[in-house]
Amino acid sequence: MADAPLLYSAAVAPSPSDPVCIVGASGALGFGLAVRLGRAGVPIVIGSREPDRAEQTAARALAEVPGGSFTGHDNDAAVRAAGTVILSVPFRNQSETLANLHPALAPGQLLIDATVPLAASVSGKATRMIGVWQGSAAQQAREMAPDGVRVVSALHTVSAASLRDLDRTLDEDVLVCGDARADKRAAAAVIERIDGLRCVDCGRLETARITESLTALMISVNARYRTHAGVRLTGLPDELWG
Repeated sequence: MADAPLLYSAAVAPSPSDPVCIVGASGALGFGLAVRLGRAGVPIVIGSREPDRAEQTAARALAEVPGGSFTGHDNDAAVRAAGTVILSVPFRNQSETLANLHPALAPGQLLIDATVPLAASVSGKATRMIGVWQGSAAQQAREMAPDGVRVVSALHTVSAASLRDLDRTLDEDVLVCGDARADKRAAAAVIERIDGLRCVDCGRLETARITESLTALMISVNARYRTHAGVRLTGLPDELWG
């Protein structure tokens, strides 16, 4: 029988030394997040359906960031090893992945969902979206996650190529949606460990249907201008999280 999942306190903000699990780190966005966070001193636990693949991804990340802390495990073990989990998988895999992770996810754990329901997941165009019954991929994640897991939506407009290029200076905003400000603040504390990323509170989780669709927009813009543009909101106060 698998070990019972740990319990996490929603009242305690993650510290820089707390490990972060990335499910889907073998993909472009997940790997970019792994090396950027790893370079910032965050211990990274990489999860994959295949433990060998996770270990290979961890070794590749360590080669990019010597001195970083990267370990690879199967998804279940990886999720149990961290209070914060970033889900960075194609939309076609989101439902199955969450169903398999249900026994490992624990109340109080923070789940940052970066899934985008692009039509490309069903052989359509990457500049088109798929309708999701729940309203957004993030709302589907909340519906599938165990009670008490804190689901936040983020990272949909950040270029995977920009993250992956460690010589590139980032200067963009990350649009964060969630139903509890404390949860969004906790997600921001993790994401803003990456230099050049600023998190903006965009409202409740239902707003994720809008922020997720911006991925398709950014793909179109970047293809047209052959670049890796990001989003920056103007006119905001200096202090966003209090």
